[in-house]
Amino acid sequence: MEQNAYQALEIADRAYVLESGVVKLHGAARDLLNNSEVKKAYLGG
Repeated sequence: MEQNAYQALEIADRAYVLESGVVKLHGAARDLLNNSEVKKAYLGG
């Protein structure tokens, strides 16, 4: 993910989460920003 994932999700319309080159999650950036799995794994919370 982008080095500042939180900031990227704040300004993006859509986002994709890649893991080992495979798309694991995708959708509206706002939805991913509020996704508990994304928060835990990539946003430190």
